[in-house]
Amino acid sequence: MSPHALLQALKASKPAFGAWITLPGILNARTVAQASPHLSWVMIDCEHGLTSLQPGAAESIQAITGLGPNAPSPIVRIPATGFSNSTSWQIKYALDAGARGVLVPMVSTAEKAREIVADSRFPPGGRCGFGSPFTPSAWGVNAAEYLKSANENVVVMIQIETKEGVQNVGAIAAVDGIVETIIQDILKATHKAGKKCAIFCTSGKQSFKRAKEGFDIINVVIDTSAMTESVATNLLAAVGGES
Repeated sequence: MSPHALLQALKASKPAFGAWITLPGILNARTVAQASPHLSWVMIDCEHGLTSLQPGAAESIQAITGLGPNAPSPIVRIPATGFSNSTSWQIKYALDAGARGVLVPMVSTAEKAREIVADSRFPPGGRCGFGSPFTPSAWGVNAAEYLKSANENVVVMIQIETKEGVQNVGAIAAVDGIVETIIQDILKATHKAGKKCAIFCTSGKQSFKRAKEGFDIINVVIDTSAMTESVATNLLAAVGGES
């Protein structure tokens, strides 16, 4: 099986640093993924980013995993939120694309969290169907090996973004199969449930601080911000200004 850098970092109890991909295209995804050896994962954002679930996510994942054994784990944030009835088929699309994990936004109840876990697992642990001829190759295994190993290796992530979600954080974090939650103020509750807690940062300085605080999965940068910041900083230096 191809390496799963995010899962390896979690098992080693090390901070897993990642990058957010909002721009579409395989070259952009590949460029971000190979930008640093410190990347454990990249998030292909199909909710607010410009990559489509099909075929965009699948093409980006193939470009990332094609980098070889040092590639970061490709994760997909689906467009549908926890308030929608569309999460099931969108999770299936993301996993069929070869994603090593899925992120579902705006999850506010334990009931919805359990539904998301079921949609991310093959029977008997869940209700996900299998039929894609492309998924096993993205994982570097055959179909039988994929079916045998996927339930233990797909990272299921949810975002808690509402008042109701914060009120239900204990019950949500306790759902078996949820690997991590994403919100700043629930680190203690998440760790109490034996789960991992992630946070979205936009700079290395922020990320260093959050890692020291104990967050497990930390977004460091967004592709668009990194691009504009680099262009602006270098042009300012070119005209003799100070950064």
